[in-house]
Amino acid sequence: MKVLSQATGRRKEAVARVLVRKGEGRVLVNGKSLKDYFQREAIVVHAQEPLKVYPSPEKVDIICDVRGGGKSGQAGAVRLGIARALALIDPSLHKPLRDAGYLSRDPRMKERKKYGQPGARKRFQFSKR
Repeated sequence: MKVLSQATGRRKEAVARVLVRKGEGRVLVNGKSLKDYFQREAIVVHAQEPLKVYPSPEKVDIICDVRGGGKSGQAGAVRLGIARALALIDPSLHKPLRDAGYLSRDPRMKERKKYGQPGARKRFQFSKR
């Protein structure tokens, strides 16, 4: 099958490589269906939100390869990857996808641990004397 579009989505520590090709409307994540992979309904809905903007989602298959992070971060990466791939297929969708917030990368990342301290924000107990 010919690939119509390919894009990358990132969220937290997760990275998703998304391929869009002609098909029957299936969405596969790491070889499993979207519902089987993510399991939680809220995360499944979140991951496929950009398809609401696409006029004919039943005519394309979406194949995602996701690595790193947890399920929530992976769902966010898949969402961004799908939105970017759809914007490449049909440039007229760029504005609706942007207005809905699907093309914005969520910049929140885990804060690094600082040297000499037990965590990113946690400090050792203060002693007055």
